[in-house]
Amino acid sequence: MNEKPRSATTKDRLVAAAYELFEERGFDATTAEDIARRAGVGRTTFFRAFGSKDDVIFPEHDQLLGRIDERLAAATPATRALALSEATRVVLRHYLDEGELARARYRLVGSVPALRARETGGIQQYQRLFARWLREWMSDLPDGHLRADLLAADLVTAHNYVLRRWLRGQTSDPESEFDQAMRVALERYQPSGLEPSSAVVVLRTSATPAAIQAQLQPLLDSEEP
Repeated sequence: MNEKPRSATTKDRLVAAAYELFEERGFDATTAEDIARRAGVGRTTFFRAFGSKDDVIFPEHDQLLGRIDERLAAATPATRALALSEATRVVLRHYLDEGELARARYRLVGSVPALRARETGGIQQYQRLFARWLREWMSDLPDGHLRADLLAADLVTAHNYVLRRWLRGQTSDPESEFDQAMRVALERYQPSGLEPSSAVVVLRTSATPAAIQAQLQPLLDSEEP
């Protein structure tokens, strides 16, 4: 049975109205009152949904931070590398699910300096959250805090690299590119003093047995005499 499409909420209507007006008039020339009027609601309703006009552009940021924090909090020592990959993927999939809205935001943020500054601040929040958990996990390692901060930066950079390629239409398979980006980033994560020859394998929890075998087979073949 096919799921019924989710009906548009008031927040959805406000976001859609905002982007229509930003396209027509520009961000600076659009007011919160304009957005509310276009969405067919009152000014009070707008401010119940969003604290400011800027919040329309980044409405899910705090929720995404919360989801990342929850995923990392649930990790065990044996699953931390997987948790890092999955927590980072939470953000990527959010934007992929948004589709054209994410691309419209990308164009808008690129044209408004104040929004670029807010986006940069948001990226730094993601990085600080990863660093907080990694510092705890890597506290017993030599230079553990340095390693943690470097890996946090690597994770965010890897995510942003793939996301921006998708936003620019430069990749049709961002999930696979993300898998590879995570493998590169997680090579720095060696919480148990892994040998230099150890391999980091990033697997999606939804992967089929055949897909898992396909990823592991080259490593198994390389171990043959």
